[in-house]
Amino acid sequence: MNNPVPSAFVPAEDELRARVARLSVEQKIRLLTGADFWALYAEPDAGLRRVVLSDGPAGVRGESWDERDTSANVPSPTALAATWDCDRVEGIGALLAHEARRKGVDVLLAPTVNLHRSPYGGRHFECFSEDPLLTARIGVAYVRGLQQAGVAGCVKHFVANDSETERMTVDVQIDERTLREVYLAPFEAIVREAGVWAVMAAYNEVNGTTMTESPLLREILYQDWGFDGLVMSDWTATRSTVAAANAALDLAMPGPASQFGPWGDALTAAVADGLVDEAVIDDKVVRILRLAARVGGLHPENPNPPDYPTPQLDPPDASAAYGPAEIARDLRATAAASFVLAGNTGLLPLDRSGLGRVAVIGPNAEVARTLGGGSATVFPPYTISPLDGLRAAGLDVAFAPGALAHLRTSAARAPWLLRPDGTGPGTEVRFFAPSGELVGAEQRDSAAFRWMSGFGAVGAAESVARLEVSCVIRATEEGQYQLGVSGLGHFRLLVDGTEALDVTLSMPESADVVEALMAPPQQLALVKLAAGQSVSVLLEHDVHSSPMAGLGTSLELILQVPHGTDDEEIAAAVSLAAASDVAVVVVGTTAQVESEGFDRTSLALPGRQDELVRQVAAANPRTVVVVNSGAPVLMPWTEEVAAVLLTWFGGQEFGHALADVLLGDAEPGGRLPTTWPASEAGVLSTQPADGVLAYTEGANIGYRGYDRDGRAPLYPFGHGTGYTTWSYDSITVDRSVPGARGEPRVAVCVQVRNTGARRGREVVQVYASRPDSAVERPVKWLAGFTVVEAGPTETVDVGIVIPERAFQHWSEKGWTLEPGTYALAAGPSSASLPLAGRIELA
Repeated sequence: MNNPVPSAFVPAEDELRARVARLSVEQKIRLLTGADFWALYAEPDAGLRRVVLSDGPAGVRGESWDERDTSANVPSPTALAATWDCDRVEGIGALLAHEARRKGVDVLLAPTVNLHRSPYGGRHFECFSEDPLLTARIGVAYVRGLQQAGVAGCVKHFVANDSETERMTVDVQIDERTLREVYLAPFEAIVREAGVWAVMAAYNEVNGTTMTESPLLREILYQDWGFDGLVMSDWTATRSTVAAANAALDLAMPGPASQFGPWGDALTAAVADGLVDEAVIDDKVVRILRLAARVGGLHPENPNPPDYPTPQLDPPDASAAYGPAEIARDLRATAAASFVLAGNTGLLPLDRSGLGRVAVIGPNAEVARTLGGGSATVFPPYTISPLDGLRAAGLDVAFAPGALAHLRTSAARAPWLLRPDGTGPGTEVRFFAPSGELVGAEQRDSAAFRWMSGFGAVGAAESVARLEVSCVIRATEEGQYQLGVSGLGHFRLLVDGTEALDVTLSMPESADVVEALMAPPQQLALVKLAAGQSVSVLLEHDVHSSPMAGLGTSLELILQVPHGTDDEEIAAAVSLAAASDVAVVVVGTTAQVESEGFDRTSLALPGRQDELVRQVAAANPRTVVVVNSGAPVLMPWTEEVAAVLLTWFGGQEFGHALADVLLGDAEPGGRLPTTWPASEAGVLSTQPADGVLAYTEGANIGYRGYDRDGRAPLYPFGHGTGYTTWSYDSITVDRSVPGARGEPRVAVCVQVRNTGARRGREVVQVYASRPDSAVERPVKWLAGFTVVEAGPTETVDVGIVIPERAFQHWSEKGWTLEPGTYALAAGPSSASLPLAGRIELA
């Protein structure tokens, strides 16, 4: 089940235990908490080198949060799920494994397989789908791609961490059947089928017990599923010494124990007092060593010095290459395959031969969002915006921003931001010891800074008392500029030597730790500048004045440049649209709307973007709206525009992929992995009541809830069209050959025909239902799917094998099959199922 790559040295259980037996209790317990924010301790007596972990759903950030240490930025997990293409996602996993090895990373903290229970969820973009089967299939592919190249996946967050509000403490109340059939299902598939090497326990409670102490870890992961990998905590989620140790939690992150977490000396004392059996500690160390072995971190000879290098393992296909051109190609194709053409009156694809000027409009057109906020953040080597992509395609393009979308001011950037010596865009950061001595300096490329658990090469957190950020701000036009700071603690801002701000910024004590780091308070000062005028800027920060200083330091020098009023900007956009052949309006969310650490309070697009769309569409009926968001937003104007393209957070090649799809060089291959609501009525809340979030809807989330209530969404689960048309001609249903473990399976054969004039791609979806069931069930549920391609007039027979588990329900006896007739319906979405078949199961 949990097979390592063939080239990795993985000792047998008895040899691992022999290595553990050579260690003292203190040595063993030292291994159970991280050495620092991102790594595990080396232990020479066990042949164990340092093992490195990294955040990773949208790319492999590595150990530093630094724009100079770039990472390939893949499309967001919701975009990956929108491809419904397991082979493609497995390839992305392999690409991420290559990135991990390039950056010295052994364990990628991904995938996130919590469900889209509600579109209000702040990390919706970081999860795959509302459906447990689609989430499971995409998650299995992602992990296989990683682990076949010797990099561990760490599936998270176990379990029911489906929203952000009060996530550190919320008690998710959920019945066992719903837990098993819906929320645990993706984890089970990834453990059993992909053999994932690590699982992350969540912050929240489930049915009264915090997950790092939950009996679910041992009873389900270890006993029911036979998981032999490692269970680590989410960062700072380990809350007790004895209870967490006696649960099946193996690793408390981050470290060291002297700074974070309740283990270390306290756990050593608990073992000495008989509160925790040493055999429990031994089991945890065995799992740590097994994980290290699987990623190449355990030397065959013992003892061994801890500093032997991370192996540079080849990807499964030795001919595969991941240079910049190959990465760009794969990410561009994957983004295009994820885009969902939700509506099209025939305008798309655009005919390049007769195309005049294209008006590119909207706040996300010039600076697109390619990833969500929070721990999913990476720093790509470049990003292609929609404006960049359409210009690179050779179109006659004119741009107007239209309306502001951001609720917060962003970090200063080029062309306004220059280093103090004027050598290029960026800043200089200087670090001072408590004595006032200068202890280090950095030349940075941006004005946004995050240091986690120390200041890298400069030193530990306690070695730096004050830092200074220096730069030049150069005005591109005359006007009122707003310059300031985003962060926590005491700041002083000087402009040409004159104090502009002296302020202490704070957040409520109830604020989430990631919200405090990623979206802290801001303060701005007005600075009037003439066109071409430059001013020197110095931002001073007292590091330990921040309540977050023990965890990390996060601050930004922020800048708002002059702009027209929304009325003026919208009017300019409308004028441009009216004078253009086609208008492409790019709307979307911001990092202050979709991020880890907080949930959304509204599904509406921020600012006056809806008004912008409506006015542009009224001025030019040939208007395409591109929605750049990681989760559903309300779109009250869909009947007023010629086409709607949902593009998620498309990764660093977003703009190139967009041009490919708009011009018909690539098929918009995506299908919705989540239901797109027409309004906020009936949308499940993420707000706990008295610390409890009750999942009273049971299994009826997403399209299942719409089916139960008889409501119609704006766009149904599975929806999406391409540039051709399809006919669903026939379906047959029969018994299939048993699976690898002898389990019964059902075979569905669907015949589809491309009835259009060009080659296309279709996602054939099969849904199950149980008419007249004695067991309460959803109206229907996704049972299987496959991707098919065909040329014009071509007919294709596709086979979908459905395991018996798809028809079972959880009862007091475990997984149970209700005998009788099951209906299977096939079609292009959950709301369009033209073919139906039946099968008797007993």
